[in-house]
Amino acid sequence: MTSKLFPEQLQGLQRHDTCTLSNAIESFEVRLRNEGFAAACVRRLTPGPVPLVGYAVTLRIRCANLPKDGHPYVERTDWWDQLADMPGPLVVVIQDMDEKPGTGSFIGEVHAAILAALGCVGVITNGAVRDLPALEKTSFEVFAGSLAVSHAYSHIVEVGGPVEIGGLTVHPGDLLHADAHGVLSVPLDIAGQIAAVADAIVQRERRVLELCRSPGFSLEKLRDAVKGIFH
Repeated sequence: MTSKLFPEQLQGLQRHDTCTLSNAIESFEVRLRNEGFAAACVRRLTPGPVPLVGYAVTLRIRCANLPKDGHPYVERTDWWDQLADMPGPLVVVIQDMDEKPGTGSFIGEVHAAILAALGCVGVITNGAVRDLPALEKTSFEVFAGSLAVSHAYSHIVEVGGPVEIGGLTVHPGDLLHADAHGVLSVPLDIAGQIAAVADAIVQRERRVLELCRSPGFSLEKLRDAVKGIFH
């Protein structure tokens, strides 16, 4: 398994928005350009000042019907023990497996506070969350498909397996980067190199922007400036 990044490397990723990191990843040609990110149905619901960056902890849940063993989600706390042994920052990624995700919410104000205390910086789910005004006042980041009034019959189906969120398959330990644009998977084998490439992309784009806003703008200068940006 690829080793985790140093804190300064994670901060380098957090310095850029998801769009810039996506451009940087494309330059390595390690995957197709229509892969590696979640669909727009999963969106940011909390106003964090910087992107969410962390390693995935995965759960599968159902909410629409009673659990077969008759136990509500609040009685299934054994998975919390795993969080203490995992290097952070951690992002809980929850797949709602109901036919229509979002009938109930697994995450609200209380559960978010518990997860934050256990070293988690946010949650990403194709399902619903609730208590949004309270969550907006915390540093805990929330990305979800919808909001819900009730937790309904929320219960855990599986801990630690692969999950699918908005068409993106996420495995435990995957590195994720997310902001207002969406959720991006960062390949661990190149993760340590991406921030430097993103820095260079920003510099090239800045030159184009400055040219477009300058009195010396011309098509000839523009064509020369955009070389290497669109690839």
